Amino acid sequence: MRRRLFGSACIVLALALLGPARGQQAGEKQQASIRVLLPESDARLKIDGSPTKQTGTSRLFVTPPLAPGVSFTYTLTATWDPNNYTKVIRTRRVTVTAGADIEVDLRNADPKNPDSFVIRFVPTPDEVVEAMCKIAKVGKEDVVYDLGCGDGRIVITAVKKFGATRGVGVDLNPERVKDSNANAKKEMVTDKVQFRQGDVLNIKDLGDASVVMLYMGEDVNLRLMPILKKTLKPGSRVVSHDFPMGDWKPDQKIQVTDEDGEEHDVYLWTIGRKE
Repeated sequence: MRRRLFGSACIVLALALLGPARGQQAGEKQQASIRVLLPESDARLKIDGSPTKQTGTSRLFVTPPLAPGVSFTYTLTATWDPNNYTKVIRTRRVTVTAGADIEVDLRNADPKNPDSFVIRFVPTPDEVVEAMCKIAKVGKEDVVYDLGCGDGRIVITAVKKFGATRGVGVDLNPERVKDSNANAKKEMVTDKVQFRQGDVLNIKDLGDASVVMLYMGEDVNLRLMPILKKTLKPGSRVVSHDFPMGDWKPDQKIQVTDEDGEEHDVYLWTIGRKE
């Protein structure tokens, strides 16, 4: 008889959800259980691309009966929104066998399986853009990178109003790159700026920057922090709109009020001498 492992509170995953069995062997089939620990109670969880319906930070799933002696691999994908700007996507592949009880902890990031991020575009108010350039002391010797550049306004302002020698904007969304290029053409700075589609966590030429601008959310900032510290030259400046970087103490923090009366935090860090 089929062994009932966890009672009616469990969700039994259909064969269509978990994928076809890769063959059968002699002996009684058994279910396996997968307990998934999540960082947020409202995180969305998919198993092999199919949505599940449970909620909470601890969720229990039971497989269909599995053939003994055969390993089955499933892909778990958790997605949640730590703030209004950021979507975090965390993926793990797990292997189970008949009768096994396993726990999959998705509460913490795994450097070997990096998270993905989707950042919702929210324009930085012009007053904040200028404050970011001023706090970084952008000048004619600077190369300014804007990670998650949106419509390109920070890079464009840095080169047009503050005289930066060059600006580079990177955004995951190709539509934002199109917007940035259109705005650069309108402002007649196409010879000094470059906008490209890409992952801000994997920029090969980031070491060229003397100033890095951010408006990405604290989760992404925390992932970027060791990259910035390792890659940027001593004396380079990092400026973040609204979001800090964990325990990395800023050199300066100011508040800026936009034209609608909303207050914004602006943080500045300076890269120190490499050890």
